[in-house]
Amino acid sequence: MSENPPRPSWDEYFMRIAFTVAERSTCNRAHVGAVIVRDRRILTTGYNGAPAGLPHCDDVGHLIVDGHCVRALHAEQNAIIQAALHGVNIAQSTIYVTHQPCLTCAKMIINAGIRRVVYAGNYPDEHSRAFLRDAGVSLEHFPWHRPGDTVYHPERT
Repeated sequence: MSENPPRPSWDEYFMRIAFTVAERSTCNRAHVGAVIVRDRRILTTGYNGAPAGLPHCDDVGHLIVDGHCVRALHAEQNAIIQAALHGVNIAQSTIYVTHQPCLTCAKMIINAGIRRVVYAGNYPDEHSRAFLRDAGVSLEHFPWHRPGDTVYHPERT
């Protein structure tokens, strides 16, 4: 009798889903996905892309301001907006994100009442770390091995 492969932990399970959500991204500078979960149930998901009905970076190019693409909303923003749009309470939840949240997303996470952030990596922002820490939001790195980095590196273009 063969042994079954080990089941993924809940963190690994939801992080896998976040990476699948990231595949829908429409900004090729970074393919980012987010999944908001409470009591092991998915509440909402989001990926980075242009606001609904507007052209996507992949179609018309990036809109760069101060080194950042401002055409796209971040995955965390879209997941939080989806909750608001559909009347889903996300207080006391966990957000799984393929990349560490930026400062703006950290502030939205704090105000949305999300209590735990689990991220895979690659967007170090010490200000967001400090805000989350000071607000009592748990920030946990969940190392994720993947064949390529999905974060844009301007020095490589």
